Amino acid sequence: MKIVCGIDLGTQSCKVVLYDYENKKMIGQASTPVDMIAENDGTREQKAEWYDAALKACFDKLDPQSKASIEAIGVSGHQHSFVPLDAEGKAIYNVKLWCDTSTAPECDELTQAIGGEDKLIAETGLPMRPGYTAPKIRWLKNHKSEIFARLEHILLPHNYINYLFTGEYCAEYGDASGMVLFDVRRRTWSEKVSKLIDERVPGCLPRLIGPEESAGAVTESAAKLYGLPPGIPVASGGGDNMMSAIGTGTVRDGFLTMSLGTSGTLFGFSNTPVIDPSGNLAAFCSSSGGWLPLLCTMNCTVASEEFRALFGLDVKAFDGEAAKAPIGADGLVTIPFFNGERTPNLPNGRASINGITSANFKRENIARSSLESAIFGMRIGLEGFNALGFKAREIRLTGGGAKSPLWQSIAANVMNLPVRVPASAEAAAMGGAIQALWCLQNLKGKSSIESLVDEHIVMEGGLTIQPDPDAVAAYDKAYGVYSRYLEALSPLYR
Repeated sequence: MKIVCGIDLGTQSCKVVLYDYENKKMIGQASTPVDMIAENDGTREQKAEWYDAALKACFDKLDPQSKASIEAIGVSGHQHSFVPLDAEGKAIYNVKLWCDTSTAPECDELTQAIGGEDKLIAETGLPMRPGYTAPKIRWLKNHKSEIFARLEHILLPHNYINYLFTGEYCAEYGDASGMVLFDVRRRTWSEKVSKLIDERVPGCLPRLIGPEESAGAVTESAAKLYGLPPGIPVASGGGDNMMSAIGTGTVRDGFLTMSLGTSGTLFGFSNTPVIDPSGNLAAFCSSSGGWLPLLCTMNCTVASEEFRALFGLDVKAFDGEAAKAPIGADGLVTIPFFNGERTPNLPNGRASINGITSANFKRENIARSSLESAIFGMRIGLEGFNALGFKAREIRLTGGGAKSPLWQSIAANVMNLPVRVPASAEAAAMGGAIQALWCLQNLKGKSSIESLVDEHIVMEGGLTIQPDPDAVAAYDKAYGVYSRYLEALSPLYR
């Protein structure tokens, strides 16, 4: 067997997949949960040692003979989260996560320091938002100055996993572009923004490598710990969205991926930088050689999970209830901001159910409204793509919500685009595996990520969900109602 390994360090779990690229099949998978620290002030944190333990637990579950055949590794990690290390590579504080909204004051502080949001977008391509990395670093300086004084290395979660394997401190363009410390046009660190946080920050940033390059080789100690062959290459890796783009085949202009998980993302590959003056679309780089403009909402499957738990229903039963309701949930509208919100920028946002009457206050309408609200949030991103001249051809659907036929239909009709579902449910881990193969082949000669995706990324049974004109028209009206509630409530949460 010829095996590459893909790793996805998500917010809720760590997953490892083994892919036999010669026979084009998955031959091993393992997963283990990761806990979270949550506080009422918006704090969302984890501990780096939890990542160490989760990675070890996953590899311990895999077949030793299969592990011994691994030829290369590719790592996906949740974006933006700040892993602060000392000179010895040990974590000096908790990992502040992408969904942490406690850094809103630091966002204002840094935006004012550079002279306003327009200047920040001109420098980095991004506005300063609580989800991004830069304000988290400033937060550590503002609130934990003695700990900040020990800071020597600034890493993101996937960089940290690469470090555990290789002992090297490095970053690639895709994940780095989501830190607001990076010039997405020139693909270099922004010394100007870095120094606004602290004069020491530029010296703490890792060296940059291209997405096709190797981050290093597995060390003898890591090989012994995880049961791997020593010396095998570890690919550059990337953020979970960048790896999901590879894992869903979004490596060419015109393709969009929609990920329905705890957070919701909509992103598309572009051969040129796509900079959104409004800041709603993040101007990221891809981890396959181009750029990856992206919308991220912090509350995607959250509302449906909360309501499902409240009603005591499993996923299938909840979808069954939602299917009983008409498009637009008979006028009932969920604003799903259980965790604050990133797009639109409402870090103090709260969830609500609106438009309730004695006639429409039914379980099926609440259920359907929660599913619809997730896709309405994605439509904000599609409108941004359209305004910037991005011509979308189809959507590749991934994440936990992609398994729902009802959600597939809602997505196709709200977005008015064909929807396709990849065969592998683990898009980020599969993307890591394909990037590992790309890295491996590039070490032996030149290889194309497009050709690898064409060869190894399979769409589920050729399934394509086409939009229905009548449903599209009905959803246009329902989206208009949602938009009016959002506009009316937003001033309360700014």
